[in-house]
Amino acid sequence: MRRLLAAAALLVLGPLAAGCGYADTAAPRLRGGAPAADVRPFENHSSDPSVGADVAAALRAELARRGEAGGGGARAVIDGSVRTEAAAPTLPGGATLRVVLEVKARLLVDGKVEAERTVRREADHLGGADALEGEARRAQALHRLAGEAARELLDAFGE
Repeated sequence: MRRLLAAAALLVLGPLAAGCGYADTAAPRLRGGAPAADVRPFENHSSDPSVGADVAAALRAELARRGEAGGGGARAVIDGSVRTEAAAPTLPGGATLRVVLEVKARLLVDGKVEAERTVRREADHLGGADALEGEARRAQALHRLAGEAARELLDAFGE
């Protein structure tokens, strides 16, 4: 009787355990066959002092999340530049403003350019009651756009 119950439990629980979301996958790869990449600091061609660092940090975090972080000795390197456009009101009276982030990046494997991509992202944010609050909301929007741009760049650089 115990064997019958064990067999029945295996038949019921086996498919449930198999469908838990774990699966063997091939190692993630970037173009050029590189399994991992390092991110160099991005040139900042904007008036926002931290946007280049935000994009580089977002790329490093996304690479780590995907298991493709180089750690300093990778064959592949990602570098590039960022720029922003001046804030433009999107509603009458300037209640909301639009911020634009443009990221130009390239993937180099063993010193050879394997891929280049330009990503442009836009977001609206509320203006502030004073300049400090408005700049904080702009910085928050740029930080969010940096994460979106990093994900799109790595999707484009993958094989």
